[in-house]
Amino acid sequence: MLAEASDPLTADQLKAEIGVSRETIQKFELYLKLLKKWNGAINLVSKRSLVDPWRRHILDCAQLSPLIPRTTRHLIDLGSGAGLPGLILAILRPEIGCELIESDQRKAAFLREAARVLNCKITVHAHRIEDVIDTVQHAEVITARALSAIEPLLNIIKPVLNEKKLCIFPKAEGIDKEIEALPSDWKVTARIRQSLSDPRGKILVLEAANYELSD
Repeated sequence: MLAEASDPLTADQLKAEIGVSRETIQKFELYLKLLKKWNGAINLVSKRSLVDPWRRHILDCAQLSPLIPRTTRHLIDLGSGAGLPGLILAILRPEIGCELIESDQRKAAFLREAARVLNCKITVHAHRIEDVIDTVQHAEVITARALSAIEPLLNIIKPVLNEKKLCIFPKAEGIDKEIEALPSDWKVTARIRQSLSDPRGKILVLEAANYELSD
């Protein structure tokens, strides 16, 4: 059973919750050590979140892995920042080619260093999403963690969306209203899952998102 939300989650509790190997836990420990080291200089995550990093960052991202089909071979993570969730998913699912888009050069440098230290195969695109989205059309899954509201996010990735793409967007709250507020020319098939890491949090899974042009 997970610790109460007021108590920091431990590595052992996370291991029991998501059923990963000790080797994977050790990679997560190494990641968190590196995150804390770099965070003072470039503000990758809020200092407050590092009081409970196993819940706020590792579990929050690891819970997305079961939502990704086993047949997935390519994933892109938008606005990856500290590698959340893209780097965590790359650790959990090494068979997937994970491409992380992060325009901040300092954060991109952190991602490359984390990949080196963790011996984790990722590709980092240090560019704005709009500038490189056309180059990652091969990805079957698109992730973004609390990057923006749903409508502007869909507009950014519109060039690569089709019925074969799966979008997974964890957010703190408000997903239901954002989906209802989408313009009528957006056709989406969505599932909303409760977050394991945050009682307020939701995970939006778009199984199809298409923009239909008016006649």
